[in-house]
Amino acid sequence: MAPSLAAYIALPGTTAEAMNHWHEVFGGELEILRYADTGLEGLPFTPDPQSVAHSRLTLPGGIIAGGDAMDDGHDYPVAGTAYSLLYTTDSPDEAQTLIQKLLDGGGSVGMPFEEAPWGGWYGQVFDRFGVMWAFSCDD
Repeated sequence: MAPSLAAYIALPGTTAEAMNHWHEVFGGELEILRYADTGLEGLPFTPDPQSVAHSRLTLPGGIIAGGDAMDDGHDYPVAGTAYSLLYTTDSPDEAQTLIQKLLDGGGSVGMPFEEAPWGGWYGQVFDRFGVMWAFSCDD
């Protein structure tokens, strides 16, 4: 397997819902593995058997992976951080279609999608899970 880079997101018990939503928006191939299906024993925490141990959404341009956070009381905020997922499209219309799907799914606009001062198009949307999606495309 060739080296690759993927985004990995730990969500607070909403990974399955988020991954299914993103699969509806972006398409691709989705795999979800719950702790009940792993056969793992002796973990340093006791997960809910229905919690997501690992998931992967494979898209033509990359992979989004994730699992339910086993945070032991730590707070890992999703929204309000400097992180986002940058999705580059072939056209502004394609980006607008994906943005609208995220908005229809309960998201909100972070920055309107419009022509950028550096050329091309750029905008940001927060989905209903608090994840910031940045969209970019050339003219």
